[in-house]
Amino acid sequence: MTERPPPTLRVECLARRHDVTARSSRVIPEETPVAFTFGGSTHAVMMATPADLEDFAIGFALTEGLIDSPEQAGDVEIVVSDAGIELRAWLKGGRQEAYVERRRSMAGPTGCGLCGIESLEAATRILPTLDNALSVRADALIEAMERLPAAQKYNQETRAIHAAAFWNPGSGALIAREDVGRHNALDKLAGALTRQAVAAGQGVVLMTSRVSVELVQKAARMGAPIIAAVSAPTALAVRNAQHCGMTLVAVMRGRDFEVFTHPGRILEQVSAHVA
Repeated sequence: MTERPPPTLRVECLARRHDVTARSSRVIPEETPVAFTFGGSTHAVMMATPADLEDFAIGFALTEGLIDSPEQAGDVEIVVSDAGIELRAWLKGGRQEAYVERRRSMAGPTGCGLCGIESLEAATRILPTLDNALSVRADALIEAMERLPAAQKYNQETRAIHAAAFWNPGSGALIAREDVGRHNALDKLAGALTRQAVAAGQGVVLMTSRVSVELVQKAARMGAPIIAAVSAPTALAVRNAQHCGMTLVAVMRGRDFEVFTHPGRILEQVSAHVA
């Protein structure tokens, strides 16, 4: 059997530094086609980092609304070939039958994070209402984001991989997953939390990327009341977060950040307007 490729790889290169070009090398992230197969039917193919694949399979099925619990995904079989990696699962508890009905009207799977939608209208998903009363201190949130780089073992090697992390403000625990795609990283995190029976409603999702609407939708499906990121959100992401009751914190740079929706969950805020 073909071996699973490593998440990172050292390659030779020419490096120009201070007007001098010399032979060098760099560790870069691996990118591999990963196919999700449910009941023998391929649902989508994502270009992803070949790490934490069990988490990826469970989290993808969860955030795409195919399952509500890891038990409904059954056992995940990982099949490696020269063409890529296939994650095979047979859905349980009536989910396989529902999936077959869904595929009959599927327009076509994509790798954009909105996989298996039936129409343009389906891209605007009905999200659960997040009425969670969780609140976090501003300085604690800043400290949690500052801890994230140390939890990114693959990015420390490559400086080219996104991370999604879950921070529990009560215990201080930080769970991180990485991938070249920010959607993939969040799916892996969702799978990790689900498999470890960690309730996303107890903490904050941290992202090393901008916040697109897909990330808000996936985080809402997880039940996360707060999402925080280092870059800016899209306008549609803000509207979705506002509608479902999610607190969206973005542009976290050093000790500065901006809260776009439901600011009551972030304590010790300064109310004065800052241009």
